[in-house]
Amino acid sequence: MAVSPHEPSPAPTTRGADLRALLSWRRILNRTRAVLRSALVTFVVLTATLWLMPGVASADIVDTLGLVLLVAAVGAVLRPLLLVGIVALGGWGAMLLGVVAQIAVIVVALEIDPANRISGLPSLVLAAIVAVVFAAIIDWMLDSGTDDTFVKEAKRLMRGVRRRQARQAGGPFLTLRRPRPGNEPGLLMVQFDGLSEPVLRWAVRAGNLPNLGQWLRSGSHTMRGWHTGLPSTTPASQAGILHGATRQIPGFRWYEKETGKLMVSSRPRDAASIEPRLSNGRGLLRDGGVSIGNVFGGDAAVNLLTVSHAALPGRSARGWAAFMASPYGFTRAIVLGVGDVFTELHQARLQRRRNLLPRVSRSGAFLALRPASMLLRDVNISLIAEQMARGAPSIYCDLVDYDEVAHHAGPARPESMRQLESLDRMLGVLERLAPEAARRYHIVVLSDHGQSQGATFRQRYGETLNDVVERLSGEEAGDPETPEPPLLVVSSGNLCLLYLTRFPHRLCRAEIDRAYPRLVPGLAAHPGIGLVVVREENGPVAYGTSGLHRLRDDTVEGVDPLLPYGPHARADLLRHQESAHIGDIVLISCVDPVTEEVAAFEELVGSHGGLGGWQTDAVLVHPARWPIARPELDGPDAVHFQLVEWLDMLGLRAPSIAADTQAVLENVAVEQEELAPRLSRVRDG
Repeated sequence: MAVSPHEPSPAPTTRGADLRALLSWRRILNRTRAVLRSALVTFVVLTATLWLMPGVASADIVDTLGLVLLVAAVGAVLRPLLLVGIVALGGWGAMLLGVVAQIAVIVVALEIDPANRISGLPSLVLAAIVAVVFAAIIDWMLDSGTDDTFVKEAKRLMRGVRRRQARQAGGPFLTLRRPRPGNEPGLLMVQFDGLSEPVLRWAVRAGNLPNLGQWLRSGSHTMRGWHTGLPSTTPASQAGILHGATRQIPGFRWYEKETGKLMVSSRPRDAASIEPRLSNGRGLLRDGGVSIGNVFGGDAAVNLLTVSHAALPGRSARGWAAFMASPYGFTRAIVLGVGDVFTELHQARLQRRRNLLPRVSRSGAFLALRPASMLLRDVNISLIAEQMARGAPSIYCDLVDYDEVAHHAGPARPESMRQLESLDRMLGVLERLAPEAARRYHIVVLSDHGQSQGATFRQRYGETLNDVVERLSGEEAGDPETPEPPLLVVSSGNLCLLYLTRFPHRLCRAEIDRAYPRLVPGLAAHPGIGLVVVREENGPVAYGTSGLHRLRDDTVEGVDPLLPYGPHARADLLRHQESAHIGDIVLISCVDPVTEEVAAFEELVGSHGGLGGWQTDAVLVHPARWPIARPELDGPDAVHFQLVEWLDMLGLRAPSIAADTQAVLENVAVEQEELAPRLSRVRDG
């Protein structure tokens, strides 16, 4: 009999069924192994800790075994109480108490130890911290770097959630039987931030991604690329994928002349003010969906770690509380994160010693970002596990590990590929968690954009773009940190939006020339700038060093400056010119026609935001038998409508919304045909 995820599983008819479940040889064996392993780890940890602590006399094995039993007993009493406190606090309180919980268990056990080997609160706390660190390292070593322990904890969380739901629905208060797998379909969408289709295809062919590779080789899934368009940034792509509203986002950062405000889409307060502009109430996650770790919410019923809903998960998010309370969760992630910092320092040193180019500094804030992204990944998977157990019809989660490392190491460098391999492991984790879910989840993997490599603009030319603008204009050119400069340079990778802030409206070329006659010609002549796009009387024009391209009527004078940027460049620029709050001048860096390297206006060796290279080559991996509405997915809005079609196919979309989506999808198809690049008159000849 199929069991609905919204109904309790059938209760056992007799106590004998519960007893048989409890006494099954497999369960007994698994519990015995877990107890023995925990005892062994605790014994080794306590022995090493006591040996390291100054002034502590050596103890015999019997005393240490007694302390092991004390730790187990104290943990059995304290951890449930602390978990209740963590759930009650939620947010930052849960995070803080999660660390305290692991230390408190050891402190109490050492305090009541009959041998009284450590005295004084400072010494007790120090010993407890050392013990917690040792435990995390030893557990990781025993798992041989796998995620087995993490999976066991997540499964325990999922079973607890489902049993609690069953009780609330009128089921038995206590049952030892495991909940049955759900039969109703669900859709889990996992975003690998910043991953280009060529990089993923290469990694699969190299055999470095066993889980994703197995899906593709078995024929259960298929891979296809999709074109992001301009701007190739996470906020713009997620505005399209989650809301179908890409045109509201002209870059990662932009300036709004109406309010005089600089918008940064990664800032919670800005993201919160942007989302109402995107939402029409029919977002991707509208019908009971869940947003985890995204910039925007997609009209989700539940938002967890979503930037536009700036708050840590609250009391209802048991996945957050369980991760913080578990010794295999937050505490383990902190210890391994510190190890990641040392790994990063070593890898950066190797790049310098080998004189690997291009490269950028990997110190400062990035040292904190790398372990933070790993911590966020584990938290996100724990939150996904909880929502799968709750039977959320659709879940969309963004995993940022690869993107963060690729920005500073390079998109195809070994360090970045190791992060990609860790994300593939997470797909394996989710696959192992599927039998505990309240639905039968189908998994779609996609990216929001790619990355393009290259030495930065400053590295190549010894000056920043701000310096160039100041030299050509004769006035101070500010960056986003400068209050109200006459010219504001707002960069997103190798895309720059240049605003003349004294004017309340968007300027055309003639108005710009009257204010700064050397600015547009000087920018177009600079070897580090490939495209200068300005609005003229007959529409937008893209200027290069040796020619121009009139975008609206598709005519070229001289050498076509769009040629190095691929066949989509004209359509991308036309669409971008219709974006809200677009700059008076749009700049895109040069691109090497051979290596496809770009010159980012930020200090990033791997960048995205503009055009050139792989930054616009995103990827979509989906069940092979699922239909595709259009053979070529052009733009995040098209991906949005494709995902909505699949939700409708699975019965997870309200019929009225599906009908509205079909109408919009037809409009998008017409628009794409109108913007399809044609051969210019110059190229015809």
